[in-house]
Amino acid sequence: QLETLEQEEQECLELRPHPTVKTTHIVSHEHGMTVTRTLQEGEAEPQSLGFSYSRAKLRGLLLEGASLLLLRLLARRQTMPPDLVFPAINSEGDLCTSSY
Repeated sequence: QLETLEQEEQECLELRPHPTVKTTHIVSHEHGMTVTRTLQEGEAEPQSLGFSYSRAKLRGLLLEGASLLLLRLLARRQTMPPDLVFPAINSEGDLCTSSY
């Protein structure tokens, strides 16, 4: 029973003259998860957007760290169950599916 409590992802684009930094922060709480996306372009003020997902929508959620563990386990067992699909959160913070 592994559960992601918190995850942070940062993406930096070194484009001149305005480098861009995008950060996604995901935090688990008793009602579900909160996702906060922050975008900063050059010297401009960072722009943040936050939203939450309920536990019901996140049942079986597979975030990046858990996905790596699952892939290692599947490789070690040298087996792949058919139609292995999990809910996931993409780089924009939206719910999607992850298929293996």
